[in-house]
Amino acid sequence: MTDPLPTALNVSFLGLGVMGTPIARHLAQAGHRVTIYNRTAARADAWLAAAEPLGLTARVAGTPAEAAEGADAVVSCVGNDDDLADVVLGPAGAFSRLRRGAVFIDHTTVSARIARQIAVEARDKEILCVDAPVSGGQAGAEKGTLSIMCGGSPAAVEAARPIMQAYASRITHVGKPGAGQTTKMVNQICIAGVIAGLSEALRFAQSARLDTGKVFEAISGGAAQSWQMDNRWATMDEDSFDFGFAIDWMRKDLGLAIDEARSIGAAVPIAALIDQFYAEVQAKGGGRQDTSAIIRRWPKRGEPA
Repeated sequence: MTDPLPTALNVSFLGLGVMGTPIARHLAQAGHRVTIYNRTAARADAWLAAAEPLGLTARVAGTPAEAAEGADAVVSCVGNDDDLADVVLGPAGAFSRLRRGAVFIDHTTVSARIARQIAVEARDKEILCVDAPVSGGQAGAEKGTLSIMCGGSPAAVEAARPIMQAYASRITHVGKPGAGQTTKMVNQICIAGVIAGLSEALRFAQSARLDTGKVFEAISGGAAQSWQMDNRWATMDEDSFDFGFAIDWMRKDLGLAIDEARSIGAAVPIAALIDQFYAEVQAKGGGRQDTSAIIRRWPKRGEPA
């Protein structure tokens, strides 16, 4: 049994994207001694430049292995399965130098398969491992109010919890290794269904020439209410989509869910249909637009179907 971790830790963060950048900042603000690594060095430089006025500092590592040297915990948030395998299991990956008893937390949305593979490697190296995808988007990362769904052993999740509390408002241990990732798939299936239904309803309201502001006032306090309605109804009505979680990333996530469904014998026909709707919007050049741009798949009144 490993000793409990101290309050201030040596925490290394791998991946300074739109989510990783603020998470790493929260870790530094919580008093941890932070090391950062990003494949594109300019992002590490940008992080340091933004951190300096806040009185924050970090060590910059040249490889994930270098970042893991001497770390109590390594946290990752990269792009996909291949990126994660490279920074964790590759020749210069974090597991090549991460010490026994250290904690590894992955916030990337990836397949349950790679999460389970990494958990096996971690077990063999006596590393405490948590697959911990997040919900809350960039806004949640900036505010430090992310919801985190965790897969791993109880000991691993409890060791990771004090670290994740620096940037999360909800941390839930949902099950064994890989369960965090499958729970994130549930989350994305739910979001996709809600935003598609909202899109169809809004187009219906527009076609009926209703006052969409009054429609929102009438229905947003009842059973139809959702986060997507509260935060996306008005922007969808204005055809404003240049923000938020990109369709390209949602298609990646839905692809993971559809693949997992095949492997476990689950039926997800609605998710598969919505994925195709997103593909149509991608083909119109909307891949980097917010997921609410799925409404572009439904023609406006007077437009050809």
